[in-house]
Amino acid sequence: MRSGKLDRVIDITRTTTTPNTDEPWEPGTPVTTTVATVRAQVIQQSTEEFMKSFGEAQETAIVFRIRWLDGVLLTDQIAYDGKSFDIVEIKEIGRRRGLELRAKAVN
Repeated sequence: MRSGKLDRVIDITRTTTTPNTDEPWEPGTPVTTTVATVRAQVIQQSTEEFMKSFGEAQETAIVFRIRWLDGVLLTDQIAYDGKSFDIVEIKEIGRRRGLELRAKAVN
């Protein structure tokens, strides 16, 4: 993986909940933390319009390529260019050389 192609910066974030100590039966407060800020390459970016049961919908899909980072989960999100993306698929490149993150925009 050439470092010159890693021309974008993305944040990988994770949302957790803090326990509610006053009323343990109620859910806690969600807290978003940044897991890592990494350089990335945008492989593919597309916007697809298709018909769903509720009418027309527009979905933005994007593929990022980053250097190997241990601990990235499908429940994590990516912050890029002022937008949030849910990670849909994580694919290993080589033997721990890099990761390909397929994501879709959060509406």
